[in-house]
Amino acid sequence: MIPLYLRVSCAKTINWQAAGLSLILAVPALAEPLPLSVALTRAAEADPAADATYQRRRAADAGIRQAGARLNPAIGVDVEDALGSGAYSGIDRMETTVTYQQTLERGGKRDARIASASAQRDLVTARGQVRVWSLMGEVHTLWIEATAAEATVALAEERLTLARTAQAEIGRRVAAARDPLFAGSLADTDVANAEIARDQAKAKAQQLKLQLAGYWGGGADIDLDPAWLEDLSAAGAEPVVMETPDLALLRAQQRMASADISVETSRSVQDPTLQAGIRHYQADNAFAFVIGGSIPLGRYNTNAGAIERSQAEAQAAAGDFAAAGRIRDREIAASTIRMVNHAAEVRRIDDQVIPQAQRAVAQVREGFARGGFSYRDVMGAQEVLMAAKARRLEVLKAFQLERARRERLSGQWVALLPEVAQ
Repeated sequence: MIPLYLRVSCAKTINWQAAGLSLILAVPALAEPLPLSVALTRAAEADPAADATYQRRRAADAGIRQAGARLNPAIGVDVEDALGSGAYSGIDRMETTVTYQQTLERGGKRDARIASASAQRDLVTARGQVRVWSLMGEVHTLWIEATAAEATVALAEERLTLARTAQAEIGRRVAAARDPLFAGSLADTDVANAEIARDQAKAKAQQLKLQLAGYWGGGADIDLDPAWLEDLSAAGAEPVVMETPDLALLRAQQRMASADISVETSRSVQDPTLQAGIRHYQADNAFAFVIGGSIPLGRYNTNAGAIERSQAEAQAAAGDFAAAGRIRDREIAASTIRMVNHAAEVRRIDDQVIPQAQRAVAQVREGFARGGFSYRDVMGAQEVLMAAKARRLEVLKAFQLERARRERLSGQWVALLPEVAQ
């Protein structure tokens, strides 16, 4: 029995023994599949500014607690009829009053402050969600770019295969002295150019995958399926429109402006101050209760300017929200038209251009084999075919980028936003 060991560098190893034969086979580990939803989720959960948002929410929570705090009371001490002249030159007739004072807030000031602080907290949350939403938009675009780059690699491989096939055919004709030597040199050049294009396409795809994985600190060992680009069904589908973080931010700003109206309106109401205390009479060592109060007169300052300002800002915020909704509807409609146009172009290329170009390549090769065409005809036909396929890929990529734009406008991926920590 002779043991046989076959080792290949890989991530997985399978041991198999039978009839005295020991065989160790290595199975290369497959790259990790990466659907779009997973990429978006990973990027959102790895948001580098998440802690900053958390700290701002802590600050907003502290603001809510502070807004609910009541006014502090005051203690006053008054000394009268002491160290004067005549009968009041000493302290025998001195009067000492100790009072406890409390200002009472009226007009719903405390509730208005709490509501305003709560609206500020919602605004902080909305801003954090907008930032994550923007981050997800970047990842969405980059994921499409990387997937298209993988498709470009496949296209470059196909071009290289065609170039090598033509090179072999032309080489046989040159060897038989049916074509000049420079025809073989041109074919070799075309193969070299195709190899360079293939290598550059692979390098770009690798670089884009590294850039994509960098959003969550991963590596380039991810698998992107170029077949996803072929899905044109979204062109004929009506998008489900949801509120996006961008609109949620405008809504939060609107609530903040409305809360400011209540705050400024409450400040126009004057707050009374009540006091109660004890007075001591030094002359006969007697005590008496003292009760009093005061309230400002709203004669000059009624806070009217601040109220008018807050009302105007609230109307402006409401206008911004309404305008944003209309603009979004218009952009979704325009994006849908562009998607339909891209999908139509892809279908026309599939139905009209590529079949004709493939037929031309087959016909030219057949004629070339019979000596009816030159090597230039073969290369030219192949270039026409590859140009059509490259254009098709370009339009597919444009379609998917437009689809990503519409999905962002309609809030397609809102459900993937991470929950805000409480």
